[in-house]
Amino acid sequence: MIRACGACGQKNRVPAENLADSGACGRCKAPLTPVAEPLNADPEFFDEVVKGARVPVLVDFWAAWCAPCRAAAPAVKQVAASMTGRALVLKVDTEAHPALAARYDIRGIPNFIVFKQGSPVFRQAGLVDQTQMELWLKQASSEAN
Repeated sequence: MIRACGACGQKNRVPAENLADSGACGRCKAPLTPVAEPLNADPEFFDEVVKGARVPVLVDFWAAWCAPCRAAAPAVKQVAASMTGRALVLKVDTEAHPALAARYDIRGIPNFIVFKQGSPVFRQAGLVDQTQMELWLKQASSEAN
């Protein structure tokens, strides 16, 4: 993933396994903070993050036309911010990437899956709140590797 430095604007390549880590800009050495927002994922980026992340990954399968998906979006964004450095959050638009949704047998949206070390560990279809999403991520973090 390419992340721009907030201080100098330099574009820095950050591998998937480091998205939840603090780093430094390659040019000015200013801090690059861990990702603190949901990331839109196409199949290639999805695979890179889910397989490479050293922290649990919450994936929100959604579509723009889905009212419950739109209702869940603020909570998904809050989870990404509150779990910064401890988890990553991806959003997969099922209309734009139907094959990725089919790979995980997504039949109803919103649909949430938590991955740890590339494998699904929690799954829930339907609207859930921020507390529930954070609980899944905390439980995935605490499970033995």
